[in-house]
Amino acid sequence: MSLRAFSSVLVAEKPAAGKGKDKAGIQCMEWCCRSLYLGGRDSVVHQLSLPAVGATAAPPDVREVNRRQMGRSGAVVQLRAIPILNHLLVLWDGSVSALNMFSLEPVSPLKRIQNVSCMEVSSSASSSEPVYVELVTASAKRRSVGLHRVYVDRWECLRQVPLQQEPLALGVREPCVCVATADRYLLHDYQSGNTLHLFQHNLGRQSLIVKPAGEREFLLNGPGSLGMFVVSDGISQRPPVPWPAGVLDGAACYPYVLALHGQAVHVYSMLDQQLKQVVPIQRATALTSTTEGVFVIAEREVHCLRPCALELQIEALVAEEKMDQAMVLLEGVRDLLPTHTYKELRRTISCLLGLIHFYQESFREAQELLIDGHLDPRELLRLYPDMSSVCGGFHTQLPPLSSSRDLGELSREDQASFQHFLHFLCLFLQAVRGTAQALACRSDVDCALLRVYLRSGMSDRLVQLVSSTNDCHLDVCAQDLRQHRRYFALGLLYQSHGQHFNAIQTWVEMAEGQDDDSCATDAYQHILSTLKELHDRDTFWTFADWALQRDQEAGVQIFMRDPEGPIPPFPPEELIPFLHKYPMSLLTYLEYLVGELKSKEERHHTLLALTYVAQLLQQGPGWGEADGHTHSIDSHTHGSHTHQSHTHGSHSIRWKLQQLLWQSDHCDAHAVHDKIANTNLHTEKAILLGKAGEHKKALQILVHKAKDRQAAVDYCWRTSAGQERNYRQELFLSLLQTYLDSAQAAGAAADLLNDHAAAFDATAVLQVLPAGWSVQLVGRFLRGALREAVHRRRMGEVEAALATAQQRRVRGTWTKATNTMVKLERGTICGACQRLLARPEFVSTPAGKLVHLECATGGTGARASS
Repeated sequence: MSLRAFSSVLVAEKPAAGKGKDKAGIQCMEWCCRSLYLGGRDSVVHQLSLPAVGATAAPPDVREVNRRQMGRSGAVVQLRAIPILNHLLVLWDGSVSALNMFSLEPVSPLKRIQNVSCMEVSSSASSSEPVYVELVTASAKRRSVGLHRVYVDRWECLRQVPLQQEPLALGVREPCVCVATADRYLLHDYQSGNTLHLFQHNLGRQSLIVKPAGEREFLLNGPGSLGMFVVSDGISQRPPVPWPAGVLDGAACYPYVLALHGQAVHVYSMLDQQLKQVVPIQRATALTSTTEGVFVIAEREVHCLRPCALELQIEALVAEEKMDQAMVLLEGVRDLLPTHTYKELRRTISCLLGLIHFYQESFREAQELLIDGHLDPRELLRLYPDMSSVCGGFHTQLPPLSSSRDLGELSREDQASFQHFLHFLCLFLQAVRGTAQALACRSDVDCALLRVYLRSGMSDRLVQLVSSTNDCHLDVCAQDLRQHRRYFALGLLYQSHGQHFNAIQTWVEMAEGQDDDSCATDAYQHILSTLKELHDRDTFWTFADWALQRDQEAGVQIFMRDPEGPIPPFPPEELIPFLHKYPMSLLTYLEYLVGELKSKEERHHTLLALTYVAQLLQQGPGWGEADGHTHSIDSHTHGSHTHQSHTHGSHSIRWKLQQLLWQSDHCDAHAVHDKIANTNLHTEKAILLGKAGEHKKALQILVHKAKDRQAAVDYCWRTSAGQERNYRQELFLSLLQTYLDSAQAAGAAADLLNDHAAAFDATAVLQVLPAGWSVQLVGRFLRGALREAVHRRRMGEVEAALATAQQRRVRGTWTKATNTMVKLERGTICGACQRLLARPEFVSTPAGKLVHLECATGGTGARASS
């Protein structure tokens, strides 16, 4: 109990008697307006003038101002001041008298109130005129409680409340009166007239306590040695205080309850109900709570227990590391402290209490308290070995704790336990990073997090930290990453700080094997992704050559930027000359330019086709000599695996070339044809000739040089797609004639006719067929042609019938609508075509207009008349 909640000051001693032996001591007191009124057992009322009561134990300069002899014998039982009326009420000889507060002269208009055993005055006065104060009296003789109004020159008795037992103690908290009788406590609301019985007790007269404790709240000495709090509706909102048996008196001075017991005053906390202080005072008899403090009445002395400043009490608990008690006290008196004082004390207590839990390895509680207390992260960093260098010259603002531990020694002796502390540091820094708590030391927090991730092997967290926006000290963290051989993360750190050249150079050294990072991903691919999103053109061109030299097909992606993205793409005129050094990269870029960006530039399409041709001539054996063996697209490959992959690549490129030639309308066909004229790329030649309209030459190449029947058929179908039927029939007839011109291709011609009968005009075919062909040879063709002819004739008849029916339906509709008499006058104009109705064939529309019959049935004016 080292807390000093109150300091004791001797206020006054009973003045010595003038003559004879002074046999009486102090019975009661009242404090008001720097005047101390003492009621003696010798019927005398003393008025003492006191300066402000100091904090020292020395008696203040006391001066007796007045005294009043109430009678020859009997003690002054109670004194109550009413400063608004300048009255001092004196309970003596079973009656209440009124004296002037300043002169102690009787107030003559106010006669005595008889048969009073105790009294209490309400703490507030009425605001009406005339001003009055309510007085509650208890009469043991009459077993009743009376309510009075005290005015300046009179008092009135409003009502008397009868009781079953005589009242022994009394307390008032308007509009409620709490009364203690011989065996129970009860509450009476003198506004509503309701009476509530609280609880019974077995206390003697001297141990009954009824004192005001708060707004509409009373402090009672309850059964079982409990100081109980009761509000006006009969319930208790605070836990009871367990004080010792035999308490003589009590008083409330928030947040404490004082109990007079034996030769000392015991101080208990209302907040945690614990005994906080014991103040020894000899022969004390009563306690009185005032705004100045708690006055203790002894036999011949009056002491004042002045509450110590709440800030000092809390700081004393903090100094003794009683953080829980300090926090309870702080929260309990929050409304009594200035806002800034409360916040500062709470911050300090929360931080210190959090550090105590931290050293006890109660990490969850520690983190909550340290965050709640807005602990400067550097306070925690300075405790860890190798972390103090991060926060430089930081000086702690917190007092030292006796429970602190040396984490440096712990890391050397018990690495497993130290890892728990390191993990807590990681969680705490992650929680405060980016908040106002870490605003003043963002760099220190990020540097410390990087070191924690390195020590704990948290690769994912490390990469996430250095790849996002961070405030790491670049030089310090770069050195740490090099020391731990984390070169990939080092490049990310450079990149996040805008040093793109250093970042890419670091990854280049990794990709070339100069620096080994076992935790890194594909450094080359990351370099490509970085270059693709890079704004710095100088750095881009510095590493572009390296990227393409390492892998032409993968490296070219750095040039393929989204035209609608934040980084503008490079103009093709700038890239194409550069990519000529890298054929595969050039090919991929041109495919991207034509296929995805949909370029309509002729030079792009032509260059892509020529690049395909160059690749074929370079990779595919046999493409370059026109008189050599023909390699069709579906030809089989021979020999080694290398030859197979080359052939497969050639076929893929040739297929892309053919698709480009078919689909592109912007390619220079003559330039490409000149390039492949002396090669075996016969299919491509045919496509180009077809683009120029020379279909017969194209078919001859496919039939005689490419020797690919299916390619010739596909050519006819693809070329005639979307064209009129006659166009397709002419193409297939040209293909048939090409076969017929060659004696060796008679079988191919018959197969063409029989397999594609619907594509031919039967009449034209019969005119060109050799006379020596039998009907059986072209039987399938004839049957198919006949079936097609019949089908077309019947479909024509159906279409004609439908058109006739439609016309008749329209004429019938108009006839019904115009079945009325109309008068045709000279100069009448057709409502549809605006011509004169010179002929009798006309109709009348529902709108009343006369129109020509031809206009009504679908002529030129039908739409206008509708």
